Amino acid sequence: MRNIDDYYPVNGRVVLHIDMNAFYCSVHEAEEPEKYRNKATAVAGSVELRKGVIVTCSYAARAKGIKTGMTVREGLKKYPQLILIAPNFHLYRRYSRAFMDIAYRYTPLLQATSIDECYLDITGSKQFGTPLEIAHEIQSRIAAELGLPCSIGIAPNKLLAKMASDMKKPNGITVLRLRDVPSLLWDKPCSDLFGIGRKTGEKLKRLGIYTLGQLAAADEQLLSERFGVLGLWMKQAAHGIDNSPVQEEREKNKSIGHTTTLPRDVTELEDVKRIMLNLADQVARRLRRQQLMAQTVQITIRTPDMKTITRSHTLGNVTEQADDIYKEACELYLRHWKQGKPVRLLGITLQNLVPRENSALQLDLFDYKQQPKKESLTKTMDLLRDKFGEDAILTAGMLSDDPSALIRNHKIRGTSLQTDFLREKREE
Repeated sequence: MRNIDDYYPVNGRVVLHIDMNAFYCSVHEAEEPEKYRNKATAVAGSVELRKGVIVTCSYAARAKGIKTGMTVREGLKKYPQLILIAPNFHLYRRYSRAFMDIAYRYTPLLQATSIDECYLDITGSKQFGTPLEIAHEIQSRIAAELGLPCSIGIAPNKLLAKMASDMKKPNGITVLRLRDVPSLLWDKPCSDLFGIGRKTGEKLKRLGIYTLGQLAAADEQLLSERFGVLGLWMKQAAHGIDNSPVQEEREKNKSIGHTTTLPRDVTELEDVKRIMLNLADQVARRLRRQQLMAQTVQITIRTPDMKTITRSHTLGNVTEQADDIYKEACELYLRHWKQGKPVRLLGITLQNLVPRENSALQLDLFDYKQQPKKESLTKTMDLLRDKFGEDAILTAGMLSDDPSALIRNHKIRGTSLQTDFLREKREE
């Protein structure tokens, strides 16, 4: 059995490229599945006048001959039953932030290149598994939490990761290694290489260079004379070489949120509380991971008929603790939702975020002695999860008086860390 270190090159990198499939149409399908699921849809401007251009279309529409760049009139002529949707960029940005939030949990080295794609450098993320396991988990979470399909490329650099993500759509995962480049890419036309446009491809053809294999073998001086620095880059790229780093361009989160679509409608308050506890735990952990504190808690509720409401409350003090977030979320739910009314989706979002080092945590007379112990316990639980995975701690046990309920013994039985953790909890 291979060691996990075998999947991570000693002196190299592991880069993922996440490409959301038919993003705009997929977002509308996720929002209104009963209306758009598996239907031939297209997002286009000037829908009423039929003069707009199709920005993107669903895979069902592509099967009918619809293509991006067609006019609405052309699309309707090709397939009269095509469903046209006006663009909603506020909605797209919300889903874009959501899928990148999921990706960001696996590495801080995230570079967004557009609203629907990003690069991740996961070289230092082996605690989450092999590159293939990480890619599968990200893809599964984006599908389960957002209802969106995506393709992911895995490679030693950004160029090959981008090429790999284009190989299997929708919902594909492709590994492209340097040693695979001659067999998988060299028979492709030069214009298939990311970074070579149509005009450059035509110029290469005039030089007798039609395929990437021919480009890789081309005379370096000739390419330099005809294309300058671009010529040298193209030859390197044809060999799969790309040294550009994944540049973290992600702005500090203005909010941190997590939602879950439930497998069945929930009506019982105890079920809601259990879900809220799990959500509070997840957003609090992400908050601490980013060294932030929050002052506003917002809940999201969606009904079986897809109507969504949000309610929020600003606390008197900042917090990073799951129990504070959980209590406030439950109070908001009780205050704004009629008990017994069915719920399809629940979510918690933290807002008014401030850096932990810049926040002054005000402690009252009754809890100031307990705060250091509380922080120590939280830090230990985070350490356990970092080491043994998210399932190492039972979420439901976090508010329990029984310390043994906090540990999944089958996961970490016999470790000294578990023993120290339980001893520290009992000493409190």
